[in-house]
Amino acid sequence: MSRAIAPVFSLLLATAILLVGNGMLGTLIPIRAGLDGFTPTTVGVIGSVYFAGFLLGCLATPHLVRRAGHIRSFATFCGIAAAAPLIHALSADPFIWSLMRVLTGFCFAGLYMVIESWLNEQSTNETRGRLFSAYLIVNLSALTVGQVLLNAADPGGFVLFAVCSILTSIALVPIAMTTSVQPMPIQSTRIDIKALFALSPVGVVGSFVVGLANAPFWTLAPLYASESGLNTAGISVFMSSAIVGGAIAQWPIGRMSDRMDRRRVIVALSIGAAVGEAALVLAGMNGGMFAVMGAGFLFGIFGLTLYSVVVAHMNDHGQSESFVAISGGMLIVFSVGSIIGPTAASVGVSTFGTASIFVFTAMVHLIYAGFTAYRIASAPALTEEQRSDFVAVPFPQAHPLPTELDPRAADEPVPETADETKETI
Repeated sequence: MSRAIAPVFSLLLATAILLVGNGMLGTLIPIRAGLDGFTPTTVGVIGSVYFAGFLLGCLATPHLVRRAGHIRSFATFCGIAAAAPLIHALSADPFIWSLMRVLTGFCFAGLYMVIESWLNEQSTNETRGRLFSAYLIVNLSALTVGQVLLNAADPGGFVLFAVCSILTSIALVPIAMTTSVQPMPIQSTRIDIKALFALSPVGVVGSFVVGLANAPFWTLAPLYASESGLNTAGISVFMSSAIVGGAIAQWPIGRMSDRMDRRRVIVALSIGAAVGEAALVLAGMNGGMFAVMGAGFLFGIFGLTLYSVVVAHMNDHGQSESFVAISGGMLIVFSVGSIIGPTAASVGVSTFGTASIFVFTAMVHLIYAGFTAYRIASAPALTEEQRSDFVAVPFPQAHPLPTELDPRAADEPVPETADETKETI
């Protein structure tokens, strides 16, 4: 393992630093917005525009990297992304905050795409699996550390925003000092959402559902935790408990899905996520701190593992297709759901309270469970030979999912000319 990681240590270090800062900022934004008197609907819109910027960044980054190169593109993204947290601290204008979130989403999509293309260039078919595992561990660990760092200072002050800015700036150092050869330009690929839906309706709808249901959690759950009586330390533990629940459950649930029709696992996870969300509603109304955290952990087990199984199911049906095209198409569908989700979930908060966020997401999960059950009844299951092995993927929270780095993409052909591709991600 160490020999596989040594050549890309600086890239993984940059990933860790970026994710600590961005994971911390993602939770700090709604906490500070609540302190500054923003309405829940405004917070939802601010969360939605982050994912709009994220989608734009995925679409634009291949062009920008071909024009400026990896290191200069990375430095540009870092500079803009490092400035944004400071502007949040200097202004309490919702429009300014929304603009900064668009820029942050755009820049972080570019930052992670640069790193992931570089990691892919440095990996081989023999080391790809170990490198992907290390990447996943870095992602989950860094997200958790980012939540813990919220306790370093008062969220109503300047310090935490400055820490986010500093971390983003420091992430440039490992990239600037790396001795690894810059990779080839980021490849674009043809993506046809209609064809992907024909390939697997459950997979495409599931990607949309995960964005529609999980983006409100990342955006609005800190407000829910605050209104449930948790202080900053409690909020950080609450968010961490969901992340840890999802991390612990990924592999056992994934291995279970390898041994049966994955659609049945998807139905169970969707119902489990709805149960977790119902528990969050009840804990917010009647429970104490431990009830809220336990409900968050339960949601993480089901809600944050659903995407990995959806991705595996999609790739079961697309083994003859391009994995990168499938993953890219699902990323676009996920992003659209993520843009809609936070704003839609926040509409009823003013009337019914922040717990209504999870009423919305529970309904989304139950509808998806019903749709998937209908597909089970109407379409035959794949045989065991047709199913690919499950591969856990990072939570699609704040960065694009690695495509070429995933072991399932190891043997895919690369387009020979730019004319053979349609620009997407």
